[in-house]
Amino acid sequence: MSIEVIVVRLTKGMDLKQSLANVVEKHSIKAGSIASCSGCVSELKLRLAGAENTLTKQEAFEIVSVMGTLTREHQHVHISVSDREGHVWGGHLMEGTIIDTTAELIIHSYSNLEFTRAMDDSTGYTELEVQSSN
Repeated sequence: MSIEVIVVRLTKGMDLKQSLANVVEKHSIKAGSIASCSGCVSELKLRLAGAENTLTKQEAFEIVSVMGTLTREHQHVHISVSDREGHVWGGHLMEGTIIDTTAELIIHSYSNLEFTRAMDDSTGYTELEVQSSN
């Protein structure tokens, strides 16, 4: 399997979710994943478990982890951050999560695969489908 490594540094004021979508578009990623993301955010917006509540906070947070699957049409991304006291907040990344000083992002793109999403009636969500693009 061929893997392309894409490294991007995001800067203060950039929206993390929108920036990921821009990287996917710029690099024509058909199937990708987030390998690493280190940095900090000043504004956090998450969809919490159960998809009924959102959490919005404005304070300094360190990014603990970011992971997700990247398709052309959709980036399914989860993030965990820690506050000044070490409390961890996590959930589904939403637009409105704003980079504070920096975020160092490493993405893997898989040229032999194509990720798509299709509605799964059993979950009520669009779920990942994987095809070989040989």
